[in-house]
Amino acid sequence: MKVIVFGLGNFGKALAIQMSEMGHEVIGVDKSIAKAEMLKDQLSHTICFDSTNPAAIQQLPIRDTDLAIVAIGEDEGASILTTAVLKTSGFKRIISRALSPTHESVLEAMGIDEIAHPEQDSAERLAKKLNLKIAIESFEIDRNYSIVEIKTPLEFVNRSILEVDPRRNHNINIVTILRKMSRKNLLGIRTTEWTSIGVVKPEEVFLEDDILVVFGENVCITKICNNGNKVPF
Repeated sequence: MKVIVFGLGNFGKALAIQMSEMGHEVIGVDKSIAKAEMLKDQLSHTICFDSTNPAAIQQLPIRDTDLAIVAIGEDEGASILTTAVLKTSGFKRIISRALSPTHESVLEAMGIDEIAHPEQDSAERLAKKLNLKIAIESFEIDRNYSIVEIKTPLEFVNRSILEVDPRRNHNINIVTILRKMSRKNLLGIRTTEWTSIGVVKPEEVFLEDDILVVFGENVCITKICNNGNKVPF
């Protein structure tokens, strides 16, 4: 995966290094030449420029980039402007760091639906999640086992749990399945929300838009997430 990290402060630096050590091609961008120079030997490439400048952003390999991460800390204005420039520049996927509830609301209004919360998610945890192609969220039980939310692998779609037999064929357990359900709120307005189907039954059929909550050994979960699945994370 080709990744560009904007902002090489504590969080951005740690995330960029983690992603690089996982084998991803990482470009680090910061307006501080000292921060860019510090990481030049640990990342694929580092660049020093103001990421709020649209002309500068156009010099980046936008079409070849799989993921742009706005990790800028402290300066909400710079973070918002950078996100806006990336949004209009044609990047395939953008994750932006929220520094406050108001900042998060602005990002949501801009159409950014992947928002990082460093105070809740460490750089290491976020890097591990991004490393799994179809993972959504994860909870590490210990260094070997995790509970992970993943998008339904293509090979599972329209097949029952009995047919797929995840425990025997993939060495994972399906804890439950989350599905979008239509409901009316207190004002009578119909909305959709993710709802658990409860304890899964052998005859339950996997649907394309399902989110699976799985438990298993990390190596097995990584294998099923990255084993040729074409579903984008």
